[in-house]
Amino acid sequence: MGRLWTLATHLHSVAGPVTMLLYPLYASVIAIESTTKVDDEQWLAYWILYSFLTLMEMLLQPILQWIPIWHDVKLVFVAWLVLPQFRGAAYIYEKFVREQIRKHGRGGGGENVASTSHHHHGKAPRNKFVRFIAPNKGEQEAY
Repeated sequence: MGRLWTLATHLHSVAGPVTMLLYPLYASVIAIESTTKVDDEQWLAYWILYSFLTLMEMLLQPILQWIPIWHDVKLVFVAWLVLPQFRGAAYIYEKFVREQIRKHGRGGGGENVASTSHHHHGKAPRNKFVRFIAPNKGEQEAY
């Protein structure tokens, strides 16, 4: 029984990095190389959500250390985000993040977006922060 417990403990400690980092890294590379946009959206959404989860975990660490099942809950949640059967990352991004971006990210803070942004090729205007972070096509520097 001691060896079985040791094996289970080691598998549990490896499951987190494999689920949260190794598989998403591999799948992200595959997505970049594929011609479809669907997998790109899934993995970009995953990295956005994983980064947010990691930041929240760092901020809430004094509280989370008192919750003994936190790492198990996080592992199950991240597995749901990652597994292609569920596409949880894309789902959360579509239902919650994109909604907040539409509500607050475009002209939030009382600015008139039409007067502060430039129209590019008939697309909807973007606020200054979004233009800084994600320039329009053709404005990126070659590297």
